[in-house]
Amino acid sequence: MVTSYRCVLLGAVMFAGCDSGSDVVASPQEAAPAEREWAAEPAAAEPAEGAAAEALAAAVAAAGPRVRFVPAEAGEPGELPGQVQAFMAEARADGRTPLVYVGAGWCEPCRYFHQAAERGELDDRLPRLALLEFDLDVDAARLEAAGCRSRMIPLFAVPDAAGRCTDQRIEGSIHGPGSPAQILPRLLEILRPRP
Repeated sequence: MVTSYRCVLLGAVMFAGCDSGSDVVASPQEAAPAEREWAAEPAAAEPAEGAAAEALAAAVAAAGPRVRFVPAEAGEPGELPGQVQAFMAEARADGRTPLVYVGAGWCEPCRYFHQAAERGELDDRLPRLALLEFDLDVDAARLEAAGCRSRMIPLFAVPDAAGRCTDQRIEGSIHGPGSPAQILPRLLEILRPRP
C-alpha cells in the first residue's frame, strides 16, 4: 500500500501532516501564529558557589536530558503493544513518563522538536519523558494495528496499560523554528492526569 503525504495549509500556518485522504485538518485553535517564535530563554539563576555548583552540575549530567528518545525495535504489527508495555515499565523505573512518538525524516516540525529536546532547550519546561520513537515511513502498519494512527505528525500519544495509544494525543505542528513552542503547551496538556 502506498500512502501519499502532503503538507496541508491552514490559514497562514503550515502543518506537517500525513494525510490519509480526508480533507479535515487541525482546528485553527491548535495553530500558533506563524510569527510566534521560540519562547525566550528564562533568566539565568544566580551562580552557585564552589562544591555545591559542581555537585549540582554532576547531578544534572548524571540524570541526562529531560526528554529521552528511545528508537523502537523492528517487528510485526501484533508485537507493538508488547514492546510499548516493556518500554513503559522501563521508563517508569527510570522516573520518566512514557509516550509514543511518531515522526519521519522529512517532517520539519519533528526535526525541530527533536533538536530542541536534544539540546536541552525543553528541559526546564517538561517533566522527565521517555519517547518511544517510531518512523511513520517504516512503522505505519504496526502503528495502525496498535491504535497509533494519526493524520499528521509529529504524534505524541499516551499509551494505555495494554500498550495501545489512547486519545490523549496531539498531532501536527507548524513549520519552522517555532514548532517546539507550538507543541509544548499541547504536549503538557496531554500529560495532565485525567480523572
